Amino acid sequence: MQIRLTVFDVAGTTVFDDDGVIDSMQSALASSSVEVPRAAIKSVMGLPKPAAIRQLLGSHAAFPALEIDDRAGEIHRAFVQLVTGRYRSDPMIRPVPGADDVFRRLRAAGIQVALDTGFSREILDVLLARLGWDHDVVDLTVTSDEVEQGRPHPHLIYRAMQLAGIGDPRDVAKVGDTPADIEEGRAAGCGLVVGVTYGTHSRAELERFEVPLIDRLTDLLPLVGAA
Repeated sequence: MQIRLTVFDVAGTTVFDDDGVIDSMQSALASSSVEVPRAAIKSVMGLPKPAAIRQLLGSHAAFPALEIDDRAGEIHRAFVQLVTGRYRSDPMIRPVPGADDVFRRLRAAGIQVALDTGFSREILDVLLARLGWDHDVVDLTVTSDEVEQGRPHPHLIYRAMQLAGIGDPRDVAKVGDTPADIEEGRAAGCGLVVGVTYGTHSRAELERFEVPLIDRLTDLLPLVGAA
């Protein structure tokens, strides 16, 4: 196995946001008088955010099915406003320890670095600007509104492969902190799928997927041959 592209999730994997996504999602739902437990919101992390909202509405709200799409659109617009505001100004937004060094060492080893996310482009661009993660730091980024289907489907990874000029998914490593990330990597046929234990899901919650698990992002480097 020779990894030529590593596709990282963003919030919870390469970025710490002090539960900014969960807080913003809960507040956006509450703005439409929908009360959803934080544990339920955590369970849909990694999914495209409109899909996550629709799933939460279907499970926790008494809306007729025909109303869910309209309500989901309203709630997603509120979510975008809340989370982008937080990403612009919250001092707790920061890279995961070692992230910049991992990116640098991967690229020095000839491995391209991609970010994929359940966010829309609008949200990701705010976060990238805040962190200063331009093309000198990561090679490419893909958002859920730029592909036909987001996680757990493989389309984000396929798009990253296309942009990177990679034809074989066995040359790709996928790294993330949620079940949706792991399922996405498996659906794409990635040569390596890795879960991180410091994000939204614990080691105990990810062990059932039987993939390599790391407690620090820097622990990825020997797995992909960039130690």
